[in-house]
Amino acid sequence: MQFDLHVHTTLSACSCLAVDDILQHARARGLDGVCITDHDTMDIRHSIREGLQPDGLCVIIGMEYATPQGDFLIYGPFETLPSGLQAIELLLRVQREGGAAIAAHPFRVSRPADEALICSGLCRCAEGLNGRNHDLENLQTEKWRSHYGINLCGGSDAHSFEELGKVVTTFPEPIQSRQELIQALNCGGYQPDWNCYHNIDLPFSPAYQAAASDA
Repeated sequence: MQFDLHVHTTLSACSCLAVDDILQHARARGLDGVCITDHDTMDIRHSIREGLQPDGLCVIIGMEYATPQGDFLIYGPFETLPSGLQAIELLLRVQREGGAAIAAHPFRVSRPADEALICSGLCRCAEGLNGRNHDLENLQTEKWRSHYGINLCGGSDAHSFEELGKVVTTFPEPIQSRQELIQALNCGGYQPDWNCYHNIDLPFSPAYQAAASDA
């Protein structure tokens, strides 16, 4: 299965990607699953039904949690998780509550992750490919794989329709729920990749097309 593990909707102030666009067009982008990871909130659960959609798309709700030691994609029972936790406290809580955590864009100049968290084993997965990173920022995660034996995944970090599905994580087994995704992330055996189907369905967002047709 091909999942985009890192997608932001309009619930993130920096994103213009409507949830309806995700649901309507993700399958045409070659995606089997999408993880909605808005900044510090899982409130999208009030707008969509998590799990398998009528077209077979698997939608999982997580969040991107910001700490002074880096940003983390987290999946688990964290709907009421308070903001402002230090990374160590966050990662220990994720482990304790049976979740999964990914170091998001760990070598991004503006939002780097603390390598000590990887070295200590508190976080066993990092984004090896992030659709918004520079090539060097992505390539640097390879040294963490070789030094610490962590898993690498991929996500588009989409903030717009055009970015949706740009990067995927390929899982060898079917995933149909949040718990199955958590288990798969913690077990390993997946890999990040650029999505060859990205943007083949529509060259511009539906909103852009509608505006152009009215002009």
